[in-house]
Amino acid sequence: MAETTEINSGRQRSWYKRNEIAVTPWLFLAPAILFFAVYVIIPIFQSINISFYDWDGLGEATWVGLDNYVELADDRAFEISFWNNFKWLIFYLLAIPAGLFIALFLNQTVTGIRIYKSLFFFPFVLSQVVVGLVFSWFYLPNEGLLSNFLAWFGVDGVNILGDPTLATYGIIAAGLWPQTAYCMILYLTGLNAVDPEQVEAARLDGAKGWKMLWYVIIPQLKPATFIAFVVTIIGALRSFDLISIMTNGGPFGQTRVLSFYMFEKALSEFGFRMGYGAAIAVVLFLIMLVFIAYFLWSMWKEEKGH
Repeated sequence: MAETTEINSGRQRSWYKRNEIAVTPWLFLAPAILFFAVYVIIPIFQSINISFYDWDGLGEATWVGLDNYVELADDRAFEISFWNNFKWLIFYLLAIPAGLFIALFLNQTVTGIRIYKSLFFFPFVLSQVVVGLVFSWFYLPNEGLLSNFLAWFGVDGVNILGDPTLATYGIIAAGLWPQTAYCMILYLTGLNAVDPEQVEAARLDGAKGWKMLWYVIIPQLKPATFIAFVVTIIGALRSFDLISIMTNGGPFGQTRVLSFYMFEKALSEFGFRMGYGAAIAVVLFLIMLVFIAYFLWSMWKEEKGH
């Protein structure tokens, strides 16, 4: 009789009770998935759709097909923006080794190490707007700290942000300041997880200095390095605020990047070409997608290997 009652109760259990373990995690994830779909996935497809139209954002949109993309191919400003993004991508990666070596220094037991950590951590908590203003003052051709420093060596004041060939590199240098601090924090966290037994075993085998770093420490910092690469590359590709604050795309449009050029075309005072701006956004998205796909594939391959 008792067995019959248990069987009947098992049959009467709801679908949720029978699948509770599998369904519950998805219920917790549902709000995040909904927000991600509404604010990320759907806008991506909307942007792709708008890129096929000539639209000022207010009136009726006119279908133009691939005309916006054809125009991009002959747009000199787009070409400059594209190559500036490439410069950002290359030089921004310097933040990763710089952050690693600062973290290695701060990971030691040195007198006043907490003060050093605070000083190196400080740029990370500053907003990009503040960083841009600080470096704008730093680069002033006459009153700036850089000009005064160069004057000690007999070099006249250099107008970094006013020189079309130097301005982009000056902005990248400003961006490297907080980005290096961020990479440093990632590596400091990673160094706390380094296995001391492996380090001790390597010392017994005679490893020290660069060999210790290259063969023992860095392999154990692979997760931190992976995150640093992802964040740094995405940060380089979506750079906007520093350019807006420091040069506003000048001089002569030589410091534009794709995100800033998209803003100029779609949303600035003389823009309102939503379709053309969306086409620029799609190109930038495709560039990011290449890196994101590679990182996701690397993660999947790493998980599969384990």
